[in-house]
Amino acid sequence: MMRIVFFGTPDFAVASLEALIQANFDVVAVVTAPDKPAGRGQQLQTSAVKQYAETQGLPVLQPAKLKDPIFVEELKLYKPDLQVIVAFRMLPEVIWNLPPLGTFNLHGSLLPNYRGAAPIHWAVINGETETGVTTFFLQHEIDTGDLLFQEKEPIHPNDTTGDVYGRLMKRGAKLVVKTAQAIQAGTTHPVPQDESAAMKPAPKLSRSTGEVHWSKRGEEIFNLVRGMHPFPSSHTTFQGKNCKLFQIKFHPEMIPDLGIGIWDTDQKTYLRVGCQNGYIEILEWQMEGKKRMKIEDFLRGYNFNF
Repeated sequence: MMRIVFFGTPDFAVASLEALIQANFDVVAVVTAPDKPAGRGQQLQTSAVKQYAETQGLPVLQPAKLKDPIFVEELKLYKPDLQVIVAFRMLPEVIWNLPPLGTFNLHGSLLPNYRGAAPIHWAVINGETETGVTTFFLQHEIDTGDLLFQEKEPIHPNDTTGDVYGRLMKRGAKLVVKTAQAIQAGTTHPVPQDESAAMKPAPKLSRSTGEVHWSKRGEEIFNLVRGMHPFPSSHTTFQGKNCKLFQIKFHPEMIPDLGIGIWDTDQKTYLRVGCQNGYIEILEWQMEGKKRMKIEDFLRGYNFNF
């Protein structure tokens, strides 16, 4: 029976691990991130993958460094035929080259587009109407290995990254099982990635990624807000205070005196700001020092200094 070692950390990876176990694959060990202190009490927090693996009685390895010779030797003891990677950090060759059947990764985009750390976020931010999941064999450069399988997933006009994440998590889990089954049966036909066309990147998100620039078109601002939702969220400054944006609406109509970056409110029902080709209505946000609120609730208790 094919022996699998699974690498993953967040809940996105749990779905794939669970699917492999339910499909009766022999998962002999799980590799995940070390426990980290979190919260005010700095209590040790374990990864979602570790929590699930422990409910299944699976051995859990948590190396601080993947090149650590002690970890490499421990991994060899499990004699993996195949390694499966879902939402984990970059592996050194000494790890991905270990199993005889190779190491494959699940990536949350239709490669070669959106290589990188945040493929789902960037697809939504860029206003894509379609994305998907890809499995591929690992090689030296990140997200460049030969493709195994791909499945497409639509992005609906009002989808947030959270919406797409949830659907790709389920679709990806099925694709991981399909890929493992094909590798076990020897029926895969890996295809090199086509890099002839211009490719869209998916770099790691930073705080500046989520900053709203009101000089942009309303469609771009709307896509940024839904693309950064629910995490890490987009933000703007209002009357000297930082505000996280959770829900907005774009109105493609110009209002006299409501120029780019100009705010307007009746102090009861609406708060809006001008952009390049219309205005943005704020529906839900969180001002620093306050809780997340619908805009009507916020306006009820806020003193303006226009």
